[in-house]
Amino acid sequence: MVLSSSVYFVFLVGIFFLYWPVARYRAASLAVIVFANYFFYAKWDLFYLFLIPAASTCDYLIALGLEKWRHPVARRALVTASLAVNLGILASFKFMPVRGWVFPLGISFYAFQSLTYTLDVYRRDAPATRSLLAYLASVSFFPTTLAGPITRVATLVPQFERPDKTLEPAEGGRALFLIGLGLMKKLLVADYLGENLVNRVFDFPKLYTATEVLIGVYGYVLQIYYDFSGYTDIAIGSALLLGIRLPANFNMPYAAESIADFWRRWHITLSNWLRDYLYFSLPGLRSRWKVVPYLNLVVTMLLGGLWHGANWTFVVWGGLHGVGLAATRALKWRPQSKAVRVLATAHFACFAWIFFRAPSLAGAREVLERIGSLTVSFANVSAGVWLVLGLALVGHYVPAKWLQRTTDRYAAVPFYAQAAALALMVLALHLVASTGAAPFIYTRF
Repeated sequence: MVLSSSVYFVFLVGIFFLYWPVARYRAASLAVIVFANYFFYAKWDLFYLFLIPAASTCDYLIALGLEKWRHPVARRALVTASLAVNLGILASFKFMPVRGWVFPLGISFYAFQSLTYTLDVYRRDAPATRSLLAYLASVSFFPTTLAGPITRVATLVPQFERPDKTLEPAEGGRALFLIGLGLMKKLLVADYLGENLVNRVFDFPKLYTATEVLIGVYGYVLQIYYDFSGYTDIAIGSALLLGIRLPANFNMPYAAESIADFWRRWHITLSNWLRDYLYFSLPGLRSRWKVVPYLNLVVTMLLGGLWHGANWTFVVWGGLHGVGLAATRALKWRPQSKAVRVLATAHFACFAWIFFRAPSLAGAREVLERIGSLTVSFANVSAGVWLVLGLALVGHYVPAKWLQRTTDRYAAVPFYAQAAALALMVLALHLVASTGAAPFIYTRF
């Protein structure tokens, strides 16, 4: 059940009308969310109905033990057990798939989200919840299942247990606006660029000139942003319709002025997770050897790349960002011109994206070789692609206050008008996108 499909929106509307009549009743409202979560999982594969509840119950019990027991050895054993469960699931289904078992739903986001809870309780940064229903509702909350945002369970549990749950008209309007915006990003920009340029260039780079391949790389840079941020908009909007706030995940990443700034703007919840739960956990941050923190940055980003999949392309992508982070911090490189800083950072990200998108290191080398050939032609770049590229580039740099103003105006009209406008837009998008929506890129991870 892809978040851009009509089936998903029928499902979301059904959960909306099941949830709000019982929202004031704690157990009933939590039961509706847990049902929605597991129904969503079951649409992908029935095996999840065993895997996710079993893993979640383990972490729920582990957290209760972490809260109760004070002995350091016992607490370390418990948190190690949680790491073993979640990382074991991640490794088993991502890096060592069992023959004959195919699970299209990426398990990475569940594993990282689940670990936020046990690690927070272990560090005493959050209390353990006594409610199994609240935990099950939070750790596998269906809008975040496929591709995040990676949300700390400790911030979701209080929202689900809040007794005065209401949906203000302005919040409902904002939710519908975000869902509509996400669909436009996905269907009009990301899918169009992928189908009409990016996939062809990366699949057969030797058939294109250097300029066409370079335009294809720029196209992927915009495709992955609009695809992933579109998913995030739909996920945040879906949660908001149920009165739940999810964290932001993007903030104009290609306006970043350094690699560190890029990771404060791109996939914010993953970069925060890597920083809080991995980088700060590595040994040697206070070492007298000044090189250790820089090595830890590289290690963190290498593991962040490997999280995306067992492919050397992801390792190289993570390694490039790790070296970039370490080098810019060590050298304190900061040109005076903001335009130079933004262009240099954006093009470093573009270069790294080549390895992320290429099917193999050999494929990445072919793309780079074609760009290096310096051949010039734009014959295979259609007018529609140029138009979408231009609109996508301008749309990325739209000031946040303009977007907020537009959202507020949409939220100010009556609810039935908001819903009608969204329904008409969805219908128009599906007519325009005649081939149907492609899977979201990050659902593979």
